[in-house]
Amino acid sequence: MNEFINKKVVFLDLGKMDYQKAWDYQEEIFGKTVDLKIRNRKASKEEKVLTPNYLIFVEHPHVYTLGKSGDEKNLLLDEKGLKQRDATFYKINRGGDITYHGPGQLVGYPILDLDNFFTDIHKYLRLLEESVILTLLEYGIGSGRIEGLTGVWLDHIEQKNPRKICALGVKASRWVTMHGFAFNINSDLSYFESIIPCGIDDKAVTSLQKEIGKEIPLAEVKEKMKRHLVNLFEMELIEE
Repeated sequence: MNEFINKKVVFLDLGKMDYQKAWDYQEEIFGKTVDLKIRNRKASKEEKVLTPNYLIFVEHPHVYTLGKSGDEKNLLLDEKGLKQRDATFYKINRGGDITYHGPGQLVGYPILDLDNFFTDIHKYLRLLEESVILTLLEYGIGSGRIEGLTGVWLDHIEQKNPRKICALGVKASRWVTMHGFAFNINSDLSYFESIIPCGIDDKAVTSLQKEIGKEIPLAEVKEKMKRHLVNLFEMELIEE
Protein backbone atom coordinates (compact mmCIF):
# COMPACT_ATOMS: atom_id res chain seq x y z
CA MET A 1 0.00 0.00 0.00
CA ASN A 2 1.25 3.49 -0.90
CA GLU A 3 2.02 5.28 2.37
CA PHE A 4 1.14 8.62 0.77
CA ILE A 5 -2.45 7.60 0.01
CA ASN A 6 -5.00 9.17 2.34
CA LYS A 7 -8.53 7.71 2.24
CA LYS A 8 -9.71 9.72 5.24
CA VAL A 9 -12.32 12.35 4.38
CA VAL A 10 -13.36 15.12 6.76
CA PHE A 11 -17.14 15.60 6.67
CA LEU A 12 -18.48 19.11 7.25
CA ASP A 13 -22.17 20.04 7.36
CA LEU A 14 -22.30 23.81 6.92
CA GLY A 15 -26.08 23.96 7.31
CA LYS A 16 -27.57 26.99 5.53
CA MET A 17 -24.87 29.27 4.15
CA ASP A 18 -24.66 32.13 1.66
CA TYR A 19 -23.32 30.92 -1.70
CA GLN A 20 -20.39 33.35 -1.83
CA LYS A 21 -19.31 32.46 1.70
CA ALA A 22 -19.40 28.73 0.90
CA TRP A 23 -17.57 29.31 -2.39
CA ASP A 24 -14.82 31.25 -0.60
CA TYR A 25 -14.56 28.44 1.96
CA GLN A 26 -14.21 25.86 -0.81
CA GLU A 27 -11.60 27.97 -2.61
CA GLU A 28 -9.53 28.28 0.56
CA ILE A 29 -9.43 24.49 1.13
CA PHE A 30 -8.94 23.79 -2.58
CA GLY A 31 -6.07 26.30 -2.88
CA LYS A 32 -4.26 24.98 0.19
CA THR A 33 -4.57 21.39 -1.07
CA VAL A 34 -3.24 22.24 -4.53
CA ASP A 35 -0.35 24.22 -2.98
CA LEU A 36 0.47 21.26 -0.74
CA LYS A 37 0.59 18.93 -3.75
CA ILE A 38 2.98 21.31 -5.52
CA ARG A 39 5.25 21.43 -2.45
CA ASN A 40 5.12 17.63 -2.12
CA ARG A 41 6.44 17.24 -5.66
CA LYS A 42 9.63 19.05 -4.68
CA ALA A 43 9.91 17.55 -1.19
CA SER A 44 11.95 14.59 -0.06
CA LYS A 45 10.18 11.44 1.11
CA GLU A 46 10.61 12.53 4.73
CA GLU A 47 9.18 16.00 4.04
CA LYS A 48 6.06 14.91 2.14
CA VAL A 49 2.70 15.54 3.82
CA LEU A 50 -0.53 13.65 3.18
CA THR A 51 -3.09 15.70 1.28
CA PRO A 52 -6.46 16.11 3.03
CA ASN A 53 -9.92 15.32 1.64
CA TYR A 54 -13.22 16.98 2.50
CA LEU A 55 -16.89 16.29 1.90
CA ILE A 56 -19.03 19.38 2.47
CA PHE A 57 -22.83 19.40 2.65
CA VAL A 58 -24.63 22.74 2.54
CA GLU A 59 -27.96 24.38 1.75
CA HIS A 60 -27.99 27.76 -0.01
CA PRO A 61 -30.41 30.68 -0.18
CA HIS A 62 -31.91 31.16 -3.67
CA VAL A 63 -29.04 31.54 -6.12
CA TYR A 64 -28.29 30.93 -9.81
CA THR A 65 -24.76 29.96 -10.84
CA LEU A 66 -23.29 29.92 -14.34
CA GLY A 67 -20.35 27.66 -15.23
CA LYS A 68 -17.42 28.59 -17.45
CA SER A 69 -18.94 27.08 -20.58
CA GLY A 70 -22.42 28.46 -19.90
CA ASP A 71 -24.46 31.07 -21.74
CA GLU A 72 -25.76 33.99 -19.67
CA LYS A 73 -28.86 34.03 -21.92
CA ASN A 74 -29.97 30.86 -20.08
CA LEU A 75 -30.80 33.12 -17.11
CA LEU A 76 -34.25 34.46 -17.93
CA LEU A 77 -34.27 37.14 -15.20
CA ASP A 78 -32.79 40.62 -15.24
CA GLU A 79 -31.46 42.34 -12.11
CA LYS A 80 -34.94 43.50 -11.13
CA GLY A 81 -36.34 39.99 -11.60
CA LEU A 82 -33.60 38.54 -9.39
CA LYS A 83 -34.50 40.99 -6.61
CA GLN A 84 -38.19 40.13 -6.93
CA ARG A 85 -37.36 36.46 -6.48
CA ASP A 86 -34.94 37.24 -3.64
CA ALA A 87 -32.21 35.47 -5.63
CA THR A 88 -28.58 36.19 -6.48
CA PHE A 89 -26.49 35.31 -9.54
CA TYR A 90 -22.82 34.28 -9.83
CA LYS A 91 -20.50 33.38 -12.69
CA ILE A 92 -18.26 30.64 -11.29
CA ASN A 93 -15.30 28.45 -12.22
CA ARG A 94 -16.90 25.00 -12.50
CA GLY A 95 -17.82 23.22 -15.72
CA GLY A 96 -21.36 23.15 -17.04
CA ASP A 97 -23.99 25.78 -17.71
CA ILE A 98 -26.54 27.44 -15.43
CA THR A 99 -28.19 25.87 -12.42
CA TYR A 100 -30.18 26.83 -9.35
CA HIS A 101 -29.48 26.29 -5.65
CA GLY A 102 -31.93 27.00 -2.88
CA PRO A 103 -33.62 25.87 0.33
CA GLY A 104 -34.60 22.21 0.40
CA GLN A 105 -31.79 21.20 -1.95
CA LEU A 106 -28.84 19.09 -0.80
CA VAL A 107 -25.64 20.54 -2.22
CA GLY A 108 -22.48 18.47 -1.92
CA TYR A 109 -18.97 19.79 -2.41
CA PRO A 110 -16.36 17.01 -2.34
CA ILE A 111 -12.88 18.52 -2.19
CA LEU A 112 -10.89 15.37 -2.85
CA ASP A 113 -7.35 14.73 -3.96
CA LEU A 114 -8.16 12.07 -6.53
CA ASP A 115 -4.57 10.82 -6.28
CA ASN A 116 -5.84 9.32 -3.01
CA PHE A 117 -8.58 7.41 -4.86
CA PHE A 118 -8.26 7.21 -8.67
CA THR A 119 -7.17 9.68 -11.33
CA ASP A 120 -10.21 9.55 -13.59
CA ILE A 121 -12.62 12.53 -13.77
CA HIS A 122 -15.16 10.52 -15.78
CA LYS A 123 -15.24 7.84 -13.09
CA TYR A 124 -15.48 10.55 -10.42
CA LEU A 125 -18.59 12.07 -12.01
CA ARG A 126 -20.20 8.66 -12.53
CA LEU A 127 -19.67 7.72 -8.86
CA LEU A 128 -21.24 10.99 -7.70
CA GLU A 129 -24.22 10.17 -9.90
CA GLU A 130 -24.28 6.60 -8.60
CA SER A 131 -24.54 7.81 -4.99
CA VAL A 132 -27.71 9.71 -5.92
CA ILE A 133 -29.11 6.79 -7.94
CA LEU A 134 -28.64 4.44 -4.98
CA THR A 135 -30.18 6.96 -2.58
CA LEU A 136 -33.26 7.35 -4.80
CA LEU A 137 -33.58 3.58 -5.00
CA GLU A 138 -34.05 3.54 -1.21
CA TYR A 139 -37.19 5.61 -1.79
CA GLY A 140 -38.42 3.25 -4.49
CA ILE A 141 -37.46 5.61 -7.33
CA GLY A 142 -35.60 4.28 -10.34
CA SER A 143 -33.20 6.75 -11.95
CA GLY A 144 -30.14 6.81 -14.12
CA ARG A 145 -28.13 8.64 -16.77
CA ILE A 146 -28.92 9.98 -20.21
CA GLU A 147 -26.10 9.62 -22.72
CA GLY A 148 -24.30 12.88 -23.37
CA LEU A 149 -25.78 14.60 -20.30
CA THR A 150 -24.42 14.80 -16.76
CA GLY A 151 -26.58 14.45 -13.69
CA VAL A 152 -29.24 12.02 -12.56
CA TRP A 153 -32.52 11.63 -14.43
CA LEU A 154 -35.91 10.00 -14.00
CA ASP A 155 -37.54 8.29 -17.00
CA HIS A 156 -34.03 8.01 -18.42
CA ILE A 157 -34.75 4.90 -20.49
CA GLU A 158 -37.94 5.55 -22.48
CA GLN A 159 -37.55 9.33 -22.08
CA LYS A 160 -41.24 10.08 -22.52
CA ASN A 161 -40.96 12.63 -19.72
CA PRO A 162 -37.28 12.80 -18.71
CA ARG A 163 -36.67 15.00 -15.71
CA LYS A 164 -33.50 15.89 -13.87
CA ILE A 165 -33.36 15.47 -10.10
CA CYS A 166 -29.65 16.11 -9.56
CA ALA A 167 -27.23 18.41 -11.39
CA LEU A 168 -23.44 18.05 -11.44
CA GLY A 169 -20.69 20.57 -12.08
CA VAL A 170 -17.08 20.22 -10.96
CA LYS A 171 -13.68 21.81 -11.24
CA ALA A 172 -10.39 19.94 -10.91
CA SER A 173 -6.77 21.04 -10.82
CA ARG A 174 -3.83 18.67 -10.23
CA TRP A 175 -6.52 16.04 -9.50
CA VAL A 176 -8.01 18.10 -6.67
CA THR A 177 -11.77 18.60 -7.05
CA MET A 178 -14.25 21.27 -5.98
CA HIS A 179 -17.91 22.16 -6.57
CA GLY A 180 -20.04 19.02 -6.96
CA PHE A 181 -23.73 18.08 -7.01
CA ALA A 182 -27.12 19.67 -6.33
CA PHE A 183 -29.81 17.13 -5.37
CA ASN A 184 -33.39 18.43 -5.36
CA ILE A 185 -35.09 17.13 -2.22
CA ASN A 186 -37.76 19.64 -1.13
CA SER A 187 -36.81 22.35 -3.63
CA ASP A 188 -39.19 25.08 -4.83
CA LEU A 189 -39.16 24.02 -8.47
CA SER A 190 -40.71 27.30 -9.64
CA TYR A 191 -37.23 28.81 -9.45
CA PHE A 192 -36.13 26.58 -12.32
CA GLU A 193 -38.70 28.32 -14.53
CA SER A 194 -36.44 31.38 -14.55
CA ILE A 195 -33.55 29.56 -16.24
CA ILE A 196 -32.88 27.04 -18.98
CA PRO A 197 -31.37 24.47 -16.58
CA CYS A 198 -27.91 23.39 -17.74
CA GLY A 199 -28.83 24.90 -21.12
CA ILE A 200 -31.34 22.08 -21.75
CA ASP A 201 -34.72 23.46 -22.79
CA ASP A 202 -36.59 20.27 -23.71
CA LYS A 203 -36.43 18.36 -20.40
CA ALA A 204 -38.06 18.98 -17.03
CA VAL A 205 -36.69 19.28 -13.50
CA THR A 206 -38.10 17.43 -10.51
CA SER A 207 -37.51 16.82 -6.80
CA LEU A 208 -37.78 13.90 -4.39
CA GLN A 209 -40.72 15.64 -2.71
CA LYS A 210 -42.59 16.00 -6.01
CA GLU A 211 -42.01 12.38 -6.99
CA ILE A 212 -43.03 10.93 -3.62
CA GLY A 213 -45.76 13.44 -2.84
CA LYS A 214 -44.50 14.46 0.59
CA GLU A 215 -41.68 16.40 2.19
CA ILE A 216 -38.59 14.35 3.04
CA PRO A 217 -36.35 15.24 6.01
CA LEU A 218 -33.11 16.57 4.53
CA ALA A 219 -31.12 15.02 7.39
CA GLU A 220 -32.43 11.59 6.39
CA VAL A 221 -31.24 12.02 2.79
CA LYS A 222 -27.85 13.30 3.97
CA GLU A 223 -27.24 10.10 5.94
CA LYS A 224 -28.10 7.91 2.95
CA MET A 225 -25.89 9.95 0.62
CA LYS A 226 -22.97 9.82 3.06
CA ARG A 227 -23.24 6.05 3.34
CA HIS A 228 -23.25 5.53 -0.42
CA LEU A 229 -20.37 7.95 -1.02
CA VAL A 230 -18.31 6.18 1.63
CA ASN A 231 -18.94 2.80 0.01
CA LEU A 232 -18.42 3.92 -3.59
CA PHE A 233 -15.21 5.84 -2.92
CA GLU A 234 -13.98 3.41 -0.24
CA MET A 235 -13.33 6.36 2.03
CA GLU A 236 -13.11 6.69 5.79
CA LEU A 237 -15.39 9.53 6.85
CA ILE A 238 -14.33 11.68 9.80
CA GLU A 239 -17.13 13.74 11.35
CA GLU A 240 -16.28 17.26 12.51
